[in-house]
Amino acid sequence: MTTINRARRWATAGTGLALTLSLAACGGNVGGGGSDAAEYPDGPVTILVGADPGGSTDLIARAAAEGMSDELGVAVNVENRPGANGALSLQELAGEEPDGQTLAVFNGSLAYITPFAVAEGEAVSIEDYEVVSGLSLDDYVLVTAPDSGFATVEDLAAAGRPITFGTTGVGTGSQLSQELLFNQAGIEATSVPFDGGAPTLTAVLGGQVDVGSIQLGEAIEQIEAGELTPIVTFAEERPTYLPDTPTAIEAGYDVPVQQSRALVAPQGTPAEVVDRLNEALDATFETEAYQQFNEDNQLTPWEVDGAQVTEEYTSNLQDYRAVVEEYGIDLGAEQ
Repeated sequence: MTTINRARRWATAGTGLALTLSLAACGGNVGGGGSDAAEYPDGPVTILVGADPGGSTDLIARAAAEGMSDELGVAVNVENRPGANGALSLQELAGEEPDGQTLAVFNGSLAYITPFAVAEGEAVSIEDYEVVSGLSLDDYVLVTAPDSGFATVEDLAAAGRPITFGTTGVGTGSQLSQELLFNQAGIEATSVPFDGGAPTLTAVLGGQVDVGSIQLGEAIEQIEAGELTPIVTFAEERPTYLPDTPTAIEAGYDVPVQQSRALVAPQGTPAEVVDRLNEALDATFETEAYQQFNEDNQLTPWEVDGAQVTEEYTSNLQDYRAVVEEYGIDLGAEQ
């Protein structure tokens, strides 16, 4: 285990956990299979993104890549590898040389929600990668079309018919947030999975589904334009970007679900290289351009080191397992 002695400015949003000055880097960053920091990087760096261009994950990767390129002195390119809610890009990363030249964005839901939607052993594990840094948190918001007649959870419960809800994929925070809400509210509802936020948003706008849980950054433009009606958010506290929309918790339901993202490298990447990548990200986080990007896209900074990412993903997995079992929710996993 290598200790990274550096302090981060940000505390984890919603948890109140303070960062310490020394945190053990996850995954055992040991030498071998790559160059040391003095020789790194050896040419352009690639960040794999398991989503189509234009979505939150893609935009976050590109904002980070721009700042890292300035710090590392080489091009940092983003390559999209959509599929399986991002798992395909991580499977590809696992086969790359552990030299820091290829990285990937890890969506937290893959670590702590997808395991309940796939057969045992099929989900990717955060422990199979060297975590460079956390990036940001993204809140989910339950939205509907203005002409749906729904404005509150009570309206959905009083519909007198089953509700259809769009999700951004099987085993995602979008699915879990709605399954939990409708289960607790006693609402009969049927999920309709889509491949990402954009098609889910389109389905809600077009009335193909009654409601959908979408990441706030992907829905805020239509909300502000009056094209979508927000019903509740699934944040622990009201996001500053939607001060007039209650949380599901405020509405009486225990449904705090957020998406989080981290930057990871192949397992076995030398500690010196991971440290160099951390330095580049730290500098990026401090720039006015990156901070403005977070604000413009309704993202909460989650700029914590690898050890804390792994700790929180593991804790979230245990917490979600308990609530899934408590309410008997089936996300699609084989029994």
